[in-house]
Amino acid sequence: MQAQRPVLVTEQRQKLNPRMLQSIKILALPVAELTEAIQAELEANPALEVLDDKSELSLEAVSESRAEAETEDYSDDSYDTEYEPMSGQEDSKRKFLEGAIALPETLQEHLLSQFHILPLDEKEKELGDRLIQNLDENGFHITDPFTLCPTWPAEDVRRVMRIIQRLDPAGTCTANYQESLMVQAEMDPDAPPFAAEILKNYFADLEKGKHAEIRKALGLKPRQFEEILDYIRTLSPFPGRVFSADKTRYVVPDLAIRIEDNEFVIELNDEIIPVLGVNPFINELSASKEQKKETLAFAKKSVEQAKFFIGAIQQRNSTLIKVAKAIARLQTRFFLEGPKAMQPLTLRDVAEMVGVHETTISRLVNGKYVQTDWGIFELKRFFTNAVASQSPDGEVHSKESIKQLIREILEASDTKLSDREIMETLAQRGITIARRTVAKYRGELDNDPSFSPRKR
Repeated sequence: MQAQRPVLVTEQRQKLNPRMLQSIKILALPVAELTEAIQAELEANPALEVLDDKSELSLEAVSESRAEAETEDYSDDSYDTEYEPMSGQEDSKRKFLEGAIALPETLQEHLLSQFHILPLDEKEKELGDRLIQNLDENGFHITDPFTLCPTWPAEDVRRVMRIIQRLDPAGTCTANYQESLMVQAEMDPDAPPFAAEILKNYFADLEKGKHAEIRKALGLKPRQFEEILDYIRTLSPFPGRVFSADKTRYVVPDLAIRIEDNEFVIELNDEIIPVLGVNPFINELSASKEQKKETLAFAKKSVEQAKFFIGAIQQRNSTLIKVAKAIARLQTRFFLEGPKAMQPLTLRDVAEMVGVHETTISRLVNGKYVQTDWGIFELKRFFTNAVASQSPDGEVHSKESIKQLIREILEASDTKLSDREIMETLAQRGITIARRTVAKYRGELDNDPSFSPRKR
């Protein structure tokens, strides 16, 4: 038998710079959580302090010095240490981290990390990427996959869907919780007999508690049936929710976007963000040659960290303003006409305009809100898929605009409308969507506290 010997292997690794990691975390913080992070940093770093007046290291001063340059500049995406551009090597590392670090990891990122290591060709990976990005927080399809991928053969779509369904967490890339439970049971070698069949063919009876009918139809004994029920209870009906990062908190808008005199006015909510600066005593201490080596090193490190922290906050605010400008330009009709005029928009559209990675946009808009003339909206709500339609002018409708039309149809009706009647009403307006899509959007409206249809 051949003995095993240690072997030296040369490999390249990307070292995670703690400061870059901190800047990306700050980028993702909503304004309320940002103030908490600032308070924690003030307690940890003696070189950082709150200023009552302006200083060249304050956020206010930096904002003034860069205000003119940022007005129309969509290409600057450097993180500053002392308000100087990063070197090419540092900028390259930052771009890598933006595309690779998940804070926190989303369902899509978790699935893609598994999917991309599978032995698949480029077309299959492209199809898989599209299907995974089309999943909601539950792990279910947002748009019907065959509508989403019309140029791919149906069998290819089904095959790639089956691959994704078997990734962790199992049961995503499905239409609803019934299909998700069925997929989980089918792929589990330890699932009891008839579990998958019950979920597939007797699900309605199962929901209604018609256990006796199911047992009789399948010839199952009570104890055997109870074991199947116990097993089904261990399955996850909404597998994607384990990656949900939503937290219960008061909504504090990070931005305000409104129209005044036919022009967009974009304001950053920085009233609750304190103006920060470097403590003069610690700053002088860091430059003193009369101090002990340990004291000098501590002072220098504290001052350097304070400067970087201030720069990271400024970068966060700057990027947020740029994204808001891009959204205002690409969703102009929304700000003029309201939610029903919202246009299809992707992360890539805004990322290309701002000049950053798509994951940066995703991280930035998650959990942040904007005050508009039409109410308060989460920034990620402006990113919505296109829905196929057959309007005479070829107008493209977004998911949000379709939901608003359904809202109007329901609120205008004096009688209870079925999903098919709503589908037919939309078709008369040149919008063709499946009945189950209507049911899905209607369900989302029912969970919206702002929706109050007429009592029937």
